[in-house]
Amino acid sequence: MSVLMLGVWPGQVLQEQIRSTAPSHPLALTASEERGRAIYGQDGCAYCHTQQIRYLDRDVRRFGKSTLAWETIFDYPQLWGTRRIGPDLSREGATRSADWEYEHLFSPRGVAADSVMPAFPWLFNGSPDKPRQEARDLVGYLETLGRDRELAGPEGEAHARAACQCSDEERRLAFDTGSLNGSPAMPRRGGDYPHLAPPLDEKRGLRLYARNCASCHGAHGEGDGPGAKGLHPKPENLVKHEYTLEHVSEALWNGVDGTSMPAWRDLAPQDLAELAAIVTNFHRAGEAPAGTRSALGAQVYKDHCAQCHGDGGDGEGPASDRFPIAASNFLTARPSLDLALQAVRDGVEGTSMAPWLSHLSDEEINAVAGYVRGFFEPEGRSR
Repeated sequence: MSVLMLGVWPGQVLQEQIRSTAPSHPLALTASEERGRAIYGQDGCAYCHTQQIRYLDRDVRRFGKSTLAWETIFDYPQLWGTRRIGPDLSREGATRSADWEYEHLFSPRGVAADSVMPAFPWLFNGSPDKPRQEARDLVGYLETLGRDRELAGPEGEAHARAACQCSDEERRLAFDTGSLNGSPAMPRRGGDYPHLAPPLDEKRGLRLYARNCASCHGAHGEGDGPGAKGLHPKPENLVKHEYTLEHVSEALWNGVDGTSMPAWRDLAPQDLAELAAIVTNFHRAGEAPAGTRSALGAQVYKDHCAQCHGDGGDGEGPASDRFPIAASNFLTARPSLDLALQAVRDGVEGTSMAPWLSHLSDEEINAVAGYVRGFFEPEGRSR
């Protein structure tokens, strides 16, 4: 009787709940993702990470909507985990880029200074940008976490809600509270963001930068931190960019979608203000404050750049929404002249910005590099 009541019957109830609430055709794991799941288990990831957002308000606020039973439909044996030495991974697939995952596996403290996670260098051929197949499989599996429920969409949510035999409180936490992925690190393209107040404590800002930013952007903002090698595109060189406070505010709050730059919505606005002041102060003055707005530069920009960057340089050209990484907004971020020239000549690795060296003459490249720098609107005149 004990075996039936405590072992067999709960399993049957769970299977019935999964059957009744699951969408018609959930996306099964590929062979690579199945191997990644096995590596996740054998390397002990479940000892420190859960895959269950519990039916508690604090879980939902931190991670997103509570886990439905059908989300683990392909899990056997289950990898829910019981401890949170590391964060819950139920929605990990939409939270971090693959490059960030590789770098984190190879050297956790290269991208998270206070991480206690051990490194897994045997999954790589000596560096984070040379993953072995085992690393590719593991990251492939991590990218499936949360995928099926996101793909189910509104129709799947409505079906699961109608079939859910649960209390009003459970229904609220599973369907009605917050977003599907509540991670404060998940980048998003666009959206509201706080306009940061003037900073109060430069020393505090430097401590915050060292803890949260220096691992990628480097101690002096030159994009050469210990975690930068495996990231594509590379972290921004803050020294060679002049930013408005608006630009930095948006990047800190929303992250940079399509890159390894996460959002920092878990930090207090005043902490973000301190960070923004440090970032904007990395710029090294010394070159002309504005670009050269020549007729040739204007013509080259119109013919080759406006489709993505917009007629006014705001990054909202007619083709801008077709790329995984948004086009640069030259109103709020001005590259140094040498960086602008390099971008036009060689493109920007890891992005959709192509090299133009074979299409434009040196004169045209120089003209358009100077022209785009002239879009910049210093603080007080930006949108």
